[in-house]
Amino acid sequence: MAADYKKEIESYIELHRDEMLHDIMDLCRINSEKASYEQGKPFGAGAARALQQAMSMAESYGFAIRNYDNYVAAVDLESGPRLLDILAHLDVVPAGGGWTVTKPFEPVIRDGKLYGRGTADDKGPAVAALYAMRAVKDLGIPLKGSVRLLLGTDEELGGSDIDHYYSIEKEAPMTFSPDADFPVINIEKGQLQGHIVRHFGERENTGARILSIECGIRPNVVPSTAEASVCGLDDDLVRETGERITKETGVRFEIAGAPEGLRVCAFGETAHASTPEEGKNALTALLALLSCLPFEQDPVTESVRALHQLFPFEDTEGASVGAARSDESGKLTLAFSMLTLTKEDLHAVFDARVPVSGTVDNVVEPIRKELEAKGFSLEKAELLPAHVVDADSDFVKTLLASYEEITGKKGEPIAIGGGTYVHDLKNGVAFGATMPGTDNHMHGADEFAVIEELIAAAKIYAVAIAKICGA
Repeated sequence: MAADYKKEIESYIELHRDEMLHDIMDLCRINSEKASYEQGKPFGAGAARALQQAMSMAESYGFAIRNYDNYVAAVDLESGPRLLDILAHLDVVPAGGGWTVTKPFEPVIRDGKLYGRGTADDKGPAVAALYAMRAVKDLGIPLKGSVRLLLGTDEELGGSDIDHYYSIEKEAPMTFSPDADFPVINIEKGQLQGHIVRHFGERENTGARILSIECGIRPNVVPSTAEASVCGLDDDLVRETGERITKETGVRFEIAGAPEGLRVCAFGETAHASTPEEGKNALTALLALLSCLPFEQDPVTESVRALHQLFPFEDTEGASVGAARSDESGKLTLAFSMLTLTKEDLHAVFDARVPVSGTVDNVVEPIRKELEAKGFSLEKAELLPAHVVDADSDFVKTLLASYEEITGKKGEPIAIGGGTYVHDLKNGVAFGATMPGTDNHMHGADEFAVIEELIAAAKIYAVAIAKICGA
């Protein structure tokens, strides 16, 4: 059915492209980072303001609106039973530093790109989906079922928004989220965040020793910085060893005097835990450095050297800790992401993304065995299963056909290590809005969306709606 409306859809979106970009920029001017609860504003004033702005925008285009307690807003294109949900979100990650093109919440257009926090993740795609629905409605395309656009406000830090929504409503027979990449992501790997613990007991306070280590901001982030405090060593020895490790890893070290000895800081490059090979892990590089130094043999030194053996810098696939495996959904990846070590104990966290074939028996238990053999305990190691939607389903085939129809490119379903809004939905996939090969600095400084990609996404979504829900 949709092929009959392809030209009309393309013309409509092109006619409204400036208006669409204006709406995206209006939303991106709102700082909607998650903040403290306020009465009636579960995720703070910024998220509530962004939700209100989006609802007003949708209502002005003639859509029915429902607000679910300022957790989620629903925008409905009503025509019979609901067949399709589209899950997008309006909250953003913290602005962070290092912006050069513009300030985070002052969106600008430059060289065919729209810069600003949220332009790609996920306000731009959310508005693209809204305009797709608007095109279908205004063009009068006959439908046999309804479409609902869900606009959440807590996707980045927990997903309690969508949990609240689904405690009230049932999921639609089909769902896609415009919060990833085209063509279609039908597999999201399983997730495992393991907590490692060791208690040291009494230590002698003599000789060269490691006093403390501190690293990590979140389990799902490859750490770009790590810091250790040591004593009893010559700073030239530490510096020379650091230079050697830098040549091997690309991680830079700074050594400075401290009240009790030396402070050793490592500077790498961050990445998402689902793609740890794209970063330079400051923590595993720091462990490599410390393991080379002549510390007194004690439980702390033993633990640091054991962690270096279990999580070496070059191993991002969990081989050294007994977890490596691969199948049609890809390889297991593992990021050793957090460590706090004091004179009393050690607490660490790793984040693994587990292929479809991964289980407790063949992933979690081998890791536990390796850790326990070196004196550690593995705690809170719950494996979240992989999410799979059949690549041969009519739903996935229809989305791929919609992508191919607008782009003229062949589309194949893909698997990722990250998780999206649809991970726990029976028939949910991620569908755009970033085109293959585009790195839009999502979660980083100078985040941007390619304007032509947003325009194409709106067209693709409109065609998909017409194909899925068309009469």
